[in-house]
Amino acid sequence: MESQNMTVHQELDSIMGTSTRIPHLLSAEGFPEWKYQMEKYIKMKDFKIWHNILKGPVRITITLEKGSIVDKDFANYTDEDFEKIKEQEKALATLTMDLSPEIAQGFREYDSAKALWEALIDVHKGNEDMKQSRQDMLRKKFDMFYLILGESLEAQLQRFITLTTEMSYASISMPRSKINKKLLNSLLKSWDMNVSIIKKTKDLN
Repeated sequence: MESQNMTVHQELDSIMGTSTRIPHLLSAEGFPEWKYQMEKYIKMKDFKIWHNILKGPVRITITLEKGSIVDKDFANYTDEDFEKIKEQEKALATLTMDLSPEIAQGFREYDSAKALWEALIDVHKGNEDMKQSRQDMLRKKFDMFYLILGESLEAQLQRFITLTTEMSYASISMPRSKINKKLLNSLLKSWDMNVSIIKKTKDLN
């Protein structure tokens, strides 16, 4: 059971990320939470990367005598120019490395972090039919939520929090009392006495 719990934690760390590990986008369903976690992770690790994602690549240019601006010849790049290119490549690599191979395959055409970030948002925000389908899927997952055999209480709570967070991002509004009841009803039978006492409270919110 300890090994199973460790596996659950590792999977959650891979998806949600940690202070030292980048969050991964494994499926379209997890995009809203990934987007939130990824933004926080990048800002924490290196704000220059986030700035590059928002502003896009910097054009390396020179101004000619007549005032016209042209791209600088690569052979004439300075150390400062190369540092700008390095930051741009670092930003693109950071976004690319956190995509699953299946997802990354559809976004190989984008050669800047800004273009890739915007494309990911455009593709995954979906149309109204996709949004409705996602809401239906999340409601079904909520209705069918239960304890997995051998799962620790901590792992179960983490799964439940992840699910309700995804529901919130999908604009699913649900009374807090209903959410709390669902969690209570999914606990082990050894918690029955505690659950019974909790349910008698005047305000399950």
